[in-house]
Amino acid sequence: MISILKKAFRAVREMAERVNRRLVNKLILLFTTIIILVVSSLTFISYQMFQKESVTNSIASTSNNLLLVNQNMEDYLKGMEQLSLPQIRFDEITYAIMHESEDYASKMYLENYLRQLYYSRSDLQAIYLYVVKENKFYSISQENYNIAVRTGVNPNITETSWYQKAMASPFNRSYQSIAQSDAETGYEVKHENSFMAYHRVLRSIVSRQPQAVLSFYFDDSVSEQILKDIPFDAGQHLLFLSPDNEPFFTDDEAFYKRAKEASLTDKLTAIPNGQLTWSEANQKYLVVYNIGEQEGWKLVKPVPYSQIYEAARTTRNIGFVIGMLFLLLSIIVVIYFSNAITKPLQKLSYQMNRFSTGDFDAEAEVKGRDEIAYLSRHFNQMVRRTNDLINERYKMKLVEKNAILKALEAEINPHFLYNALQAISTKALKNERYDIADMVDALALTLRYCISGKDIVRARDELKHIENYLSLQKARFGSRLQAEFDWEESLLELELPKLSIQTLVENAIKHALEKVSSTITIEIRAAVTESHAVIAVRDDGPGFSPERLEQVQQSFLQEWKDREDENESIGLVNLNTRLKLLYGDEAKLLIQTDKSGTELTMLLPRGGVSHV
Repeated sequence: MISILKKAFRAVREMAERVNRRLVNKLILLFTTIIILVVSSLTFISYQMFQKESVTNSIASTSNNLLLVNQNMEDYLKGMEQLSLPQIRFDEITYAIMHESEDYASKMYLENYLRQLYYSRSDLQAIYLYVVKENKFYSISQENYNIAVRTGVNPNITETSWYQKAMASPFNRSYQSIAQSDAETGYEVKHENSFMAYHRVLRSIVSRQPQAVLSFYFDDSVSEQILKDIPFDAGQHLLFLSPDNEPFFTDDEAFYKRAKEASLTDKLTAIPNGQLTWSEANQKYLVVYNIGEQEGWKLVKPVPYSQIYEAARTTRNIGFVIGMLFLLLSIIVVIYFSNAITKPLQKLSYQMNRFSTGDFDAEAEVKGRDEIAYLSRHFNQMVRRTNDLINERYKMKLVEKNAILKALEAEINPHFLYNALQAISTKALKNERYDIADMVDALALTLRYCISGKDIVRARDELKHIENYLSLQKARFGSRLQAEFDWEESLLELELPKLSIQTLVENAIKHALEKVSSTITIEIRAAVTESHAVIAVRDDGPGFSPERLEQVQQSFLQEWKDREDENESIGLVNLNTRLKLLYGDEAKLLIQTDKSGTELTMLLPRGGVSHV
């Protein structure tokens, strides 16, 4: 088994090597990979967008639909309340209720009143009038093809939940759901095709004691007409709940029981239009609900996410099919154009191989004006010139030897100068001319430092060079030249351009010390800020004139070709240019001058390529 895996791995590796040997294979693989990534990414992104858009649209459409239906349903419930109120005949009704047992006219009045109520609507299944003190009720309903008014006695009515709820209600009413088969009515009411019951307590105006309870039992003709405006497919559900989450309509009673056991109804917040995600077993639902503004009745519609994502999945599958067709077509186009591009390169590679073996007559065919034709044309020029260059080989060797000799001479000259200065220093020491010896040593160290190959040096080395330089200048100016150093210890390892501080010191000597006959103090200091290392050289000389200062600052902005005549400030100009080249535009050379002296400041940026 291991040997088989090794052979398979070896075969795959050899195939990969063969693919990598040819440029056309690399191009095909590259572009195919790019196309696959693009198609896959677009399909995935579009699928995610369609999913999100499907959920958003489902929430919006379902919420609007539930809002309209719930408003119609609450208007329907409000019509029930209007039906139950006796309005202007309240005194007559209460009188008839109080005397119906002893007055036949009152009894007939109540029966006629029930008939009027029953005929006033087409969705009434039955009406019951329960007389409290007599434990007696009147009922009207359709029996076969007749509308009959009957009476009965049931002392257990007062023990029913709907009766107690109506008596305790501050609105003297209660709603009763008949959606469940075990609903307790107290009357002989058929549950088939029933929707709900509405109970109204009739009280005495004077004593506020309950005299009767008027109960209306509605069929589902109007409610179905209203609720059918909520479209839902198989797998979706619809719940119509009272403010206290009692079910008045359920499309699936078993689903409601499962939802209630899972406390779905308890998760409905007081938001008029809300939604939440709820999972049952292996099904995940988007639950959209609406709470009525008048009394808080709730319409709840759980929609499976699988249905919401169905359109997105269909679009994704179509996208995959289109992507595969596009990929197949793209691969064909890529193969064709890759071969068209690489074929001239193969011919050029063949001629280069001939040239590498010593055949200097190899020339490539030139077609077109693209980059490959450009390479072929220049390859042919190279082949033709190679023969000419071979003939000049010996001349080139002679030139090379002469260059080597001149380089050796250039290397000998500095050593000769060092040896000569060392001899002069030794001669001065023998004659006890220690000042001359010190000057010669300082000059030798200065010369060695100046011709060293480094362009960036440490501040410690630059300061030693400045000390040697100032010792030579003090031999010239004597005690008139005073120098002070204020250099932070942490900046001794700072990297900065070589001879940069000397340029600033030279400017102080040239424009301060040489201009006056008094003593001049040159202060050299360095400090660090959050963004720059600040190196300043200040003198207490007469300073620059405003015209000269403006001339120098303008020279910083000029091109090299315009600076040839700026002999007096060429050192500062060169230093400013070096700072810009080494550190970028953040590096600056600033000049501040007045009658009390001149201060030149270098700002070297910290971090990056700034060496700070």
